[in-house]
Amino acid sequence: MPASAALPSSSLWKPGANYTVIAPALPTTVAPGKVEVLEVFWLACPHCYALEPYIRQWEKTMPSYVQFVRVPIMWGPVHRADARLYYTLEALGRDDLVDKAFSYIHGVENQTGNESVLFSSDKQQTLQQQQAWAVQNGVKADAFAQAYNSFFVNTQLQQAEETMNAYQVQEVPFIAVDGKFTTDVEKAGSPSKLISLINFLAAWEHDHKQG
Repeated sequence: MPASAALPSSSLWKPGANYTVIAPALPTTVAPGKVEVLEVFWLACPHCYALEPYIRQWEKTMPSYVQFVRVPIMWGPVHRADARLYYTLEALGRDDLVDKAFSYIHGVENQTGNESVLFSSDKQQTLQQQQAWAVQNGVKADAFAQAYNSFFVNTQLQQAEETMNAYQVQEVPFIAVDGKFTTDVEKAGSPSKLISLINFLAAWEHDHKQG
């Protein structure tokens, strides 16, 4: 990007320090006039779990021009297993169980109080563990199994892999704003500051689009 190109900057936020610029920008999937805010995460990541309350609160107040997109990381088998669980819940229309999955995996809402990633080295056992957890939370076993291996879930997993590779995600949680700017908790300074930075970058991008 030319040095003369306009970049969002303020007394609080500086390019290169608080966020990274992607040039050329990566494509987004949002409607015209919308600004995409993308979070790449992992259900078993303690840092993602710590950020989650801030994300949920921000969702209640985010500007109408923002479209929030969540993408589970796809690094290895355990990450892919949790990603399949995430998209299975989405396919079932049970996004409300994502928070419960976070809490269960991090030992808050399971009976032992121990962490459980709902994962086994055996794929069938992973399905059975995740299915049993879903049934305990009101999902029918057959419906879960059908969604688990559905075309929708497999397509979403493929797209998640493509997104991860496009952004070259090395750690989570990872935030991208409209395919142009990336940041994280460390660059922002804290979870609450990250939310402020997201709003700042999204507002700048929205105004920039308006011309």
